[in-house]
Amino acid sequence: MAVKLEVFESTERRDGPSIAVMDAIALEEVKLAAYESGYTAGWDDAAAAQSEDQARMQADLARNLQSLSFTYQEARVHVLRAIEPLMTEMVGRLLPAIARETLAPMVLAEMMPVAGQLSETPMTLVLNPAARPALELLLERVPGLSVILQEEPSLAEGQVYLRLGQQETKIDLTRATQEIATAVCAFFQSPERSPRNG
Repeated sequence: MAVKLEVFESTERRDGPSIAVMDAIALEEVKLAAYESGYTAGWDDAAAAQSEDQARMQADLARNLQSLSFTYQEARVHVLRAIEPLMTEMVGRLLPAIARETLAPMVLAEMMPVAGQLSETPMTLVLNPAARPALELLLERVPGLSVILQEEPSLAEGQVYLRLGQQETKIDLTRATQEIATAVCAFFQSPERSPRNG
């Protein structure tokens, strides 16, 4: 069965409507081509819209992450500035006191293994005169230990040299305290010197 269609392409004016005749197979092919063309155009539009949405979401996410990064850095710097005076005060006042109190036990801990091996030979402790009372008090608690205390005013209060024959061991809490103080100061200085901009 043939289908008759009106033709609109003609520039000539005719008195009656112009009709084009197509068979059913050709008509079906035209319909299929039109459907495919429309489907492809719709698919392309949807893909473009999805790409635009993804690009917009990625840009929003990047902007939000950057904002969070700045917020984190600002909060970190604020917290560090707030605790810096406390930490500096602790390092300046508590560490030296703790070092003075722990010097004698540390010297004893270094002496005991060596003293057990060479109990006949006296040990010499070279120390600052200010550290002598604490060490004497501790050494009185350990009977049978042969120790000679030798004062050296040029040593800091936290420094002690333990000598046994040709061997010498240095205990330097003053230097350890200074290194801790330097590390704490450097820690608080680093965020201001090199801020990270996420």
